[in-house]
Amino acid sequence: MTSTPEKTTATTPALPRYGQMLAPEAKGILVLDEFTIDPAAARKEQHRFRDGMAAVALTMRRIAALRIVIAIVAIGNLPLFLLSSGWWIYGVSLTLVVAVHAAVTWLNRHEPRLKQRSALELHRHRESSANYRKVRDAVKYMIDTPARMNEHLYLELLAAKRVALNLAHGTVALLDTSDDSAWKVRIVRELPAAA
Repeated sequence: MTSTPEKTTATTPALPRYGQMLAPEAKGILVLDEFTIDPAAARKEQHRFRDGMAAVALTMRRIAALRIVIAIVAIGNLPLFLLSSGWWIYGVSLTLVVAVHAAVTWLNRHEPRLKQRSALELHRHRESSANYRKVRDAVKYMIDTPARMNEHLYLELLAAKRVALNLAHGTVALLDTSDDSAWKVRIVRELPAAA
């Protein structure tokens, strides 16, 4: 009868499932997630995201300006009607009322479509960006405020290289650009020191 050697299991300290403690000199910094992004794509995406956000803002400004013009025409019709005499003013006022009504009806019908068209272009930029999706997914999983992760935060990270994601929990995204072939992103959390 042969004896089988007993398996020795080394006891390893339990680490967080999605994080690891840094070296002691890091003074209580917990790495929640770490991944790399493509620098060349990130540089191009900065312009695409900014252009997409500018297009959305421009559409909103145009809609607001059109509503202001319609309101001015509608309000200006009343003094024109009251301060003028003659039958021709009835025709002008009636024409203005019909034009304002048609413009408001058209705007109410097409405003969602105009907003959606510009927002769809920005959505395409988001979904075609592997870098953006990596950062978004890491932030969504690691912190309890996923709504903060949008194109503004992504652009801030690329520009500032450090973004506070959740001030209450001390969660920060850090961008390391020392390696120009692959930028490293770390989602870290500062653990409070024991008193």
